[in-house]
Amino acid sequence: MLRIAVPNKGAISGPAMAMLHEAGYKQRKESKELVLVDPENQVEFFYLRPRDIAIYVSSGRLDIGITGRDLLLDSGADAEEILQLGFARSTFRYATKPGTAAGPEDFDGMTIATSYEGIVAKHLAETGVNASVVHLDGAVETAIELGVAQIIADVVETGTSLRNAGLEVIGEPIMKSEAVVIRRTGAPDDDPKVQQFLRRLQGVLVARSYVMMDYDCRVEHLERAVALTPGLESPTISPLHHEGWVAVRSMVASKEAQRIMDDLYDLGARAILTTAIHACRL
Repeated sequence: MLRIAVPNKGAISGPAMAMLHEAGYKQRKESKELVLVDPENQVEFFYLRPRDIAIYVSSGRLDIGITGRDLLLDSGADAEEILQLGFARSTFRYATKPGTAAGPEDFDGMTIATSYEGIVAKHLAETGVNASVVHLDGAVETAIELGVAQIIADVVETGTSLRNAGLEVIGEPIMKSEAVVIRRTGAPDDDPKVQQFLRRLQGVLVARSYVMMDYDCRVEHLERAVALTPGLESPTISPLHHEGWVAVRSMVASKEAQRIMDDLYDLGARAILTTAIHACRL
């Protein structure tokens, strides 16, 4: 069986299990379940602490895992990302009290508090900054107020918690993170079970990003209509009973669907419909 690590809690856990469910895999119903076997799909899921997943995958005990890019890089594990999943996006940045520093170039001799010691140490080394790093678990916003550090480095989503603590974001982002599928570095690319798993997740990503659009169009306007809805290869065109009309079916990006519907209507198209795509293979 394919052995897959899934976060047991945190921001990635719920969306990851939802995506796996959409991809046709069984998922646990109780948070106490640590292992779930899906014999129909020949997959075994292990629900682990997000920070531990890269370590288990790099050891070869598990074939692949779902975790955050930030957690993968911070672990230093011998693992690599093979698919971006498009959720749990965040930015990793420095923050401090106003007037303390403008960016990493001012960090020499200071102490930086973070839960991601590996990422920060690597960034400081790459930028040639001589600063010390102290590791803290959980929220690090109070580290400056308590005198543990002058700078913090943490995941920033909206920045509200930092502002509430009287801190400001400084410098350029250290990195941008999102949920990713990982495997052990150097693992073979042609494992059919892994490839099938990736195809299923890619199908979910496409299904979430596209809708199927159908509309009726006059033949003389068809080329202009097709230019608006080119599809992946090309749209499907079918003649209608009324002469001079055709039916068109094409996949279009969800975020552009309303604008395209407006443009098609202005072109003379009618009976314009969109339907959700629940699964696909490209």
